[in-house]
Amino acid sequence: MATTEKAKEGGAIRETISVVIQAILLAVIIRSFIVQPFSIPSGSMKPTLLVGDYVFVSKWSYGFSRHSLPFSPPIFSGRIFGSDPERGDVVVFKYPPDPSKDYIKRVVGLPGDKVQLRDSVVLVNGQPIERLQNGMFEGDFQGRIIQTPIIQERMDNGAMYGTLDVQPGSSGDSTPVFEVPEGKYFFLGDNRDNSADSRYDVGLVPADHLVGKARFIFLSMENGTPAWHIWKWPSDMRWGRLFDGL
Repeated sequence: MATTEKAKEGGAIRETISVVIQAILLAVIIRSFIVQPFSIPSGSMKPTLLVGDYVFVSKWSYGFSRHSLPFSPPIFSGRIFGSDPERGDVVVFKYPPDPSKDYIKRVVGLPGDKVQLRDSVVLVNGQPIERLQNGMFEGDFQGRIIQTPIIQERMDNGAMYGTLDVQPGSSGDSTPVFEVPEGKYFFLGDNRDNSADSRYDVGLVPADHLVGKARFIFLSMENGTPAWHIWKWPSDMRWGRLFDGL
């Protein structure tokens, strides 16, 4: 009798372990090849993304590289089923100087493009991106609550999005021409005076550092509230931002 009970206990343990392993494998597959959630820790993409936003990123959009996998194992190079992002896409990528860090910015320059900022105006291949003011944005900038115009940009492919230029005439508003070689991309943050991007140490981002395309916001918490503080959702959730597409 005791032997039978022990056998049943052993079978239950093995079944539990098997279920756990299958769940982990399924989670790894989903995270690596289908969709991965990311949280927004900084204001570099204001007004599009705010600190406390959580976004879903599609992993298949640009193909797969070693950075699609957890911990970026060096098991192969390049991209499998690779394709170019489009200008205006919001993309998560690995920070080239330290691939353990994830960055999220907007694609402005594709391979073969020449990109320059001139008095806050973005030029792609010598053509200025259309700009117009579209409302005001109120937010915290370096510890001060201020209002600043939202400058809507419209690319030649129809992509439209808001940007901020809190300090017109700052050093990042006018740049040399960046020539984007094959296999690399030029990124800008929408919050142009408060973004580490391809104008600075991020540089031009290699294709195999692309992680995926940000699709939509699925949670948005203010006041620094962690998403798992469910009891604070009624007061701290930005309900109006849920499921906003990017």
